[in-house]
Amino acid sequence: MSNSDRRPIALIGIMGAGKSAVAQALGERLGASVADLDRMIETIEGCTVAELFERAGEPWFRRRESELLADALGSGVRVVACGGGVVLDPAHRQLLRERCTVVWLEVAPEEAARRVGVTGGDPAATRPLLAGGDPEARLRALLAERTPLYAEAAHHRVATSGRTPAEVADAVLAALGMA
Repeated sequence: MSNSDRRPIALIGIMGAGKSAVAQALGERLGASVADLDRMIETIEGCTVAELFERAGEPWFRRRESELLADALGSGVRVVACGGGVVLDPAHRQLLRERCTVVWLEVAPEEAARRVGVTGGDPAATRPLLAGGDPEARLRALLAERTPLYAEAAHHRVATSGRTPAEVADAVLAALGMA
């Protein structure tokens, strides 16, 4: 599927896949606006995603994410970096598939763990879903749970392990026939 219909490019995948960095690279290459849902929530709410999970809970966060996804798509944005859990809601998967060209940024759990900096320190401080156990094992479990959901939502898949955000952005554009 080409992106000639001018639908926004939505990036999905597990935390550490590079969605935020790749979205920025795509925005620069395309001269296009970018919406990073997690950063939007943090800016609007004035605290981190981890603090929001602790203070308001995951169900509240998912509802807020839903509102911001709809706002971003309604704004005419061209690139959307979705949160890793956006696919948990069937309505989000359908909305993304219908309104966007969805690219699943695939990453191995060990690479994701390295990227999110969980080799030392407390991963729950910035990544609340990694709390309670070995972060790499938690990423592996999250990926196993979400793989069918990412597959359902995605029009394209792009491997990110061992690639820089710029290389992944190039691969996304190639997959979309825009390179």
